[in-house]
Amino acid sequence: MSTGTGTGITMASMSTYAILGCGSVGHAVADELVDEDKDVLIIDADEGRVEALRDQDLDARQGDIEDETVAEDVADRDVILILSSDEEANATAVEHIRGRGGDQFIVARASDPVSADTLSTLGADVVINPSAVIADSALRALETGELEYKARQLADVIDATERRLAIRVHRSPDPDSIASAAALRAIAGSRDIEADIIYEGEIGHQENRAFVNLLGIELVSAADIDIDEYDTIALVDHAKSGEPADETEADIIIDHYEHEHEHDAEFTDIRPNVSSTSTILTKYIQELNLSLEKEVATALLYGIRAETLDFKRDTTPADLTAAAYLYPFADHDTLEQVESPSMSPETLDVLAEAIRNREVQGSHLVSNAGFIRDRDALTQAAQHLLNLEGITTTAVFAIAEDNIYLAARSKDIRMDIGRVLEEAFEDSGETAGHSTDASVEIPLGIFTGIEVSEDNRETLLTLTEEAVKTKLFEAMGVESSDGSNGS
Repeated sequence: MSTGTGTGITMASMSTYAILGCGSVGHAVADELVDEDKDVLIIDADEGRVEALRDQDLDARQGDIEDETVAEDVADRDVILILSSDEEANATAVEHIRGRGGDQFIVARASDPVSADTLSTLGADVVINPSAVIADSALRALETGELEYKARQLADVIDATERRLAIRVHRSPDPDSIASAAALRAIAGSRDIEADIIYEGEIGHQENRAFVNLLGIELVSAADIDIDEYDTIALVDHAKSGEPADETEADIIIDHYEHEHEHDAEFTDIRPNVSSTSTILTKYIQELNLSLEKEVATALLYGIRAETLDFKRDTTPADLTAAAYLYPFADHDTLEQVESPSMSPETLDVLAEAIRNREVQGSHLVSNAGFIRDRDALTQAAQHLLNLEGITTTAVFAIAEDNIYLAARSKDIRMDIGRVLEEAFEDSGETAGHSTDASVEIPLGIFTGIEVSEDNRETLLTLTEEAVKTKLFEAMGVESSDGSNGS
């Protein structure tokens, strides 16, 4: 049995219908069915209403839907819609029809969850609530109208650009940031406005580099531009890794995270209720009716998939509908290449070191990868170690230059790994990430009080390993190997 705002009937597959208890709802349904040349029988207790229906050339009969004989009258009908405003009468009608042992498809009307449960229990296949149908329709109309209004606003701000649009993404951008920025640049290009995607930090993680290279997405380092050359500034998926206070000026803000700083932007669309900024930009491309280039469609689809862990993390209906729209336009061979990049020798070495040094407490694994050059290797090691049997949470850390870098992953729905890292290192490091994917950067001198040199590398590793593992296991609430317990 199911309960919903629609009937769920595939009308083309049904041949004959009966409507019990007509009223305004039943009348509207009958008109729709008759317009589709369906065979419809209407039974209603109101003699005047029955006469009026007959005057409209509808097959209508007078009868009390609570009477057992009505169940006999509709025994040859494939679909029975019981749409009276009297809930008790509807329940009785369902009971009588099911009591005859037939297999007709029954749709029944309810006004609240209690009566809906009763009707389902009695045998109704689908239960509808007219008030919920109206509310759902109103919300869809509101959402459509709001998107249309916001799309016009966005277009107006872009059109006001006289020189060039700067699209700024968060530091060391991920696929969602890059894809969203590429989509906004495509929107600007459709309006003859030139734009650059500007990033700081580096394009880390081999998948991210493969993503950019295979799709040919051009990005510009902030170190290579003069921001004063741009008269319109957009911050797109900019807040996730924290935003510097000097980047508060913006004309356009599009994000799925709330920003830490106040902005006086002409256009703002921040939606924490969706899981990716790529979803938001896809909606604008649809609303503006743009021809979607294969590269942009592929980027957006990958952005949504990456941000939702292939629809396994915090996925919303909006993310799914956006992905469904993008799917036919995307280059799936390129997607496969992006998702399966080759592993560098250093990444393999870091993974091997992390496996060798792992400490497991329950389903939590923490490991020290030693000294590294490629910080991106930590994220891949943390992800690979999550595939070990019985492991639900991993954290891999290492020393690079004057910092300790840590990457963590979790598939335990009870644990927010981002908050775990914040709790463990809030006084010593800068944390970023999600409930399932997070990282932290800790100045080595603050954490250990020792500067890096060739003479003290082993001492640094020992101090770092002890301190980091202790803090992590305490924050996770599990007992570490030395017997301490943070719970």
